[in-house]
Amino acid sequence: MKIKLSTYTGINQKYQFHNFIEGKSNQLALYVSYRFTNNLKNFYNLLFLYGKSGLGKTHLLHAIGNKILIEDYRKKVIYVHSENFIQNMINSLKNNSIEKFKNYYRSIDVLLIDDIQFFSNKKRSQEELFNTLNTLFEKRQKIVITANCYPSYISGINECLKSRFKWGLTISINPPELNTRINILLHKALENKINLTYEIAKFIARKSYSNVRELEGILKKIHIASLFNKEKITIHLAKKILNKLMKYKKKNIDILSIQKTVSKYFNITISDMISKKRSQSIVQSRQIAMTLIKKLTKYSLSDIGIAFGKKNHTTVLYACKKINQFKKQKKQIYYDFLYLFNQLNS
Repeated sequence: MKIKLSTYTGINQKYQFHNFIEGKSNQLALYVSYRFTNNLKNFYNLLFLYGKSGLGKTHLLHAIGNKILIEDYRKKVIYVHSENFIQNMINSLKNNSIEKFKNYYRSIDVLLIDDIQFFSNKKRSQEELFNTLNTLFEKRQKIVITANCYPSYISGINECLKSRFKWGLTISINPPELNTRINILLHKALENKINLTYEIAKFIARKSYSNVRELEGILKKIHIASLFNKEKITIHLAKKILNKLMKYKKKNIDILSIQKTVSKYFNITISDMISKKRSQSIVQSRQIAMTLIKKLTKYSLSDIGIAFGKKNHTTVLYACKKINQFKKQKKQIYYDFLYLFNQLNS
């Protein structure tokens, strides 16, 4: 049976649940996403998936849409990137067709909206999205939203809209652990007809702590090198390519570069981070940045404190202590710290 896709922005049919590589880092997100499609009128109708770029959020969005359409092609399922939603709304205002725009989005069965952080500081678009979500929620229709961080940490989004994001289930997708990285490499090799052994995949995976896209990029570079040199993919060749990549990625890590990395990750400004603001998102991002500087540089505790708005060295010590507590408690904020540590240290 032919599946009818949305004429606004279609569902990419190559993304299915069966070709999503499962591991400890994404197991819960995969399970919840699959269950989400089983009963369109169950006890929750909003799913919020968050995690850094390249971890599979968009894949799961398309997989949800595909499964729903396969089971009932009459369902009106819309996948839209946030930038497209905003642009569609602006065009509708210009063309005096805003009512048509509203009716379109409020008449669907399943709304899949990607990268919600792009609504940051877009007040008119946020207002329209807020009203759309309210309407769909009242009708018990399905909504899936993705973002690069937890709802509370998205800057430039009004609190009313953030509260709507928390109506349903909020699930994180973390960077893949070693076994998942190995499986991703083997899957991509098979998919692209690349002769890759388990031992070589493991060697590559041990050298990388990043995301699916970067793993795929590394594999392609090694494959191209083997074709160019007319030799098999060996650990020696993989090591040679990885050493080159690491050389290009090598950064001069200092206080400012770490502050920039952390502020970008949490969608806040550096001025917020070094201010006296005490909101949870600001405080935790500040603690992460301080701890990263302590671990990755040779700056003294006093120097680090001064760089964060002339704070006392005891504040830096307390920040490191808190991150260690988060590690023992296995809290999400520690995994954010770990991801940033690996990113900066790679």
